[in-house]
Amino acid sequence: MENELTKRDHIGVQDFVLLEDYEHPEAFVENLKKRFTENLIYTYIGPVLVSVNPYHQLDIYNDEIIQTYRNVNFYELPPHIYAIADAAFRTMRSETRDVCVLISGESGAGKTEASKKILHYIAASSVHSKDLERVKERLLQSTPLLEAFGNAKTNRNDNSSRFGKYMDIQFDFKGGPVGGHILNYLLEKSRVVHHSEGERNFHIFYQLVQGATPMLLSKLKIQKDPELYHYLKQGNSTKVDSLNDHKDFHAMKEAMEVCDFSKQDQDAVFSIVGSVLHLGNVKFEDKKDGEAFICDKAPVEIISQLLGCPEEILVSALQNKTIEAMGEKMKSSLTKEQALYARDALAKGVYDRLFTWIVQKINESLSSRRRSKCNLMGLLDIYGFEIVGVNSFEQFCINFCNEKLQQLFIELTLKSEQEEYQREGIEWEPVHYFNNKIICDLVEGKPIGIITLLDEECLRPGDTTDITFLDKLSETIGTHPHFLCHARADNSTRKTIARDEFRLIHYAGEVTYNAKGFLDKNNDLLFRDLKEAMSETTNPILSKCFPKSELYNKKRPDTAGTQFKNSLSQLMVILMSKEPSYVRCIKPNDFKMRGVFDERIVNHQVKYLGLMENLRVRRAGFAYRRPYEVFLKRYKCLCPETWPHYRGAPKDGVEILVRHLDYDPEEFRLGKTKLFIRFPRVLFATEDAFQHRKHDLATAVQAQYRGFAQKKKYKTLKFSTIILQSYWRRYKAKKLMEKRKHAAQVIRKFINGYIHRKEEECDENREFIRFTKHNYLYKIQQNLPKLF
Repeated sequence: MENELTKRDHIGVQDFVLLEDYEHPEAFVENLKKRFTENLIYTYIGPVLVSVNPYHQLDIYNDEIIQTYRNVNFYELPPHIYAIADAAFRTMRSETRDVCVLISGESGAGKTEASKKILHYIAASSVHSKDLERVKERLLQSTPLLEAFGNAKTNRNDNSSRFGKYMDIQFDFKGGPVGGHILNYLLEKSRVVHHSEGERNFHIFYQLVQGATPMLLSKLKIQKDPELYHYLKQGNSTKVDSLNDHKDFHAMKEAMEVCDFSKQDQDAVFSIVGSVLHLGNVKFEDKKDGEAFICDKAPVEIISQLLGCPEEILVSALQNKTIEAMGEKMKSSLTKEQALYARDALAKGVYDRLFTWIVQKINESLSSRRRSKCNLMGLLDIYGFEIVGVNSFEQFCINFCNEKLQQLFIELTLKSEQEEYQREGIEWEPVHYFNNKIICDLVEGKPIGIITLLDEECLRPGDTTDITFLDKLSETIGTHPHFLCHARADNSTRKTIARDEFRLIHYAGEVTYNAKGFLDKNNDLLFRDLKEAMSETTNPILSKCFPKSELYNKKRPDTAGTQFKNSLSQLMVILMSKEPSYVRCIKPNDFKMRGVFDERIVNHQVKYLGLMENLRVRRAGFAYRRPYEVFLKRYKCLCPETWPHYRGAPKDGVEILVRHLDYDPEEFRLGKTKLFIRFPRVLFATEDAFQHRKHDLATAVQAQYRGFAQKKKYKTLKFSTIILQSYWRRYKAKKLMEKRKHAAQVIRKFINGYIHRKEEECDENREFIRFTKHNYLYKIQQNLPKLF
């Protein structure tokens, strides 16, 4: 991080704790905007990563960048999702403790993409072997499979996750992924039967219609036109430019094969999906006596064939309801409205149980066969705080989930801060913040929490409606400071709350909920006749999802609200047992447009995500804290006593350094292993001094380098000269030796010739005689008289 601080005037600060005007949301948003315009989508709040969705692909995700962030100090490089993944991974390995990464934000903010990037980081950076590669592939391929069945196009996001997902990844002692397990929460199954204008049903339906082979379509009796199916055409948005349903279908099938879905499993899944499509086309009319009957039984015949369910049983279950009273059973005909409700309830129930089965099947393929203890890294990708045009039971559950996560986040953040201060021997300064426990208790408390009161109203005999539920809320919790309803509101507020609405004042702001459908959605009833029909199917998946034993269980199942509350409590226990990291995702605009930053929308999310609260907690004490070794390594050049190498303890070196820099005693504290600086301006002044000093150091380094280069050049030249001289002397010595050798030979010949001069010409005197003749003739030539 720090090597980029000099650019802060152009691209803001990389860590919000260094923001001078940290108490104003406008300054917070402005810093995000500065960085966003430069495609810098990541910013820290201490150890928390804030991510802004760019709505286009950035060239910052590849294996080379992954390797850059591996085993690097968290703040040494610019903020990145890989830094969060690496920090969590190293904490898990070095401290042998379980960790988790909590990813939250509105629909369309990039939560799913963030979780994908973390999975890719784990796959690329962990050890490699044949078994581990298989596990990595299954972890990665589980994503497109779950997206097909759990994601849908909404007005805010073309690939919106309509369920919450928590994934545990299991690692061996070497740091290799050996298995995993997925928990899913609150699938938005109402989308199966209804979706708003501009939205779509779950992706799988359109993928099947557009991408299946002619043979499969023929087998399922499905035509290649989504407009022919009631459950697909309600939003008038069957085509989406950003999605390729044909391509995605084949990617989903490939993922199925990787995750060990057999051919029989795949056929059973597609039969169920096709049956749901045909179920939406079942229409009813009223007889004269008000009883409903099926207009055209062709769709029912197809469903019967696809699921292997007797047609007469299915028709009866869709038109009648069995009532049991005083040990006797009797059939009651349904009205048209009741029959449509039963049809939709069956479609939702079948799809919901299919989705649960798919998650379980993926878990089977991910399960680790190792008996040794594994460390865990959890990934939580869950819906953010949600406000739509009409907020119903689903938004109530989603926002309650965010209240619980906010409570956990503040508790763990404060706890982490307090533990670090105590560990370092720094006096803890209490932080004043809004504790949203009062809101959580309002929703989940007993005996007068909203969920408890909703359950009571669902179980109460007599004529209960959504309005009677509202009346009960008004009577029981009407005076609660975070609750408002029409009956309890003052005259001015009453105009903004309808008779069938109530308002909760969440930590992130006020949300008005429409109580219509609360009782039905909480009851989540599926008539016994429909369960019996499904238990009679020969489809291997549905026969497991609707076991006959369920029909004989007299105990009433928990309501949807209670089930969600219990699963959320279990999730909190899981998260509390792990070392958390946080990624807060923000969408810059409502139109999924690249380069557009809407300050009003971003400010809204900053508030709902509690980012200002988080920043205030982080800034309550000391804005900057670093290990002594890190601080000394960077700034030691500012003090002659620590430059270039300080041989003593790092803490002593930092103490000498800050004394030399003339820090005010109130501006810093020395912990056991870290330096704490209270104000960002102190760090910025130190950084500016460092940047100025760098120029002087650069000049000195350049001079040293030039001297070194010249010295090296001189040594090379001197060495070369010596080599040349040695070669020349060797050449001259060789020539002299050859000359002397020749001279000795000549002398030897002439001596031999002189000794044998009086003998006949032979080898010993031949040269001597030739020389004597030549010398005699030469003398005669020189001594002849001149005629003229």
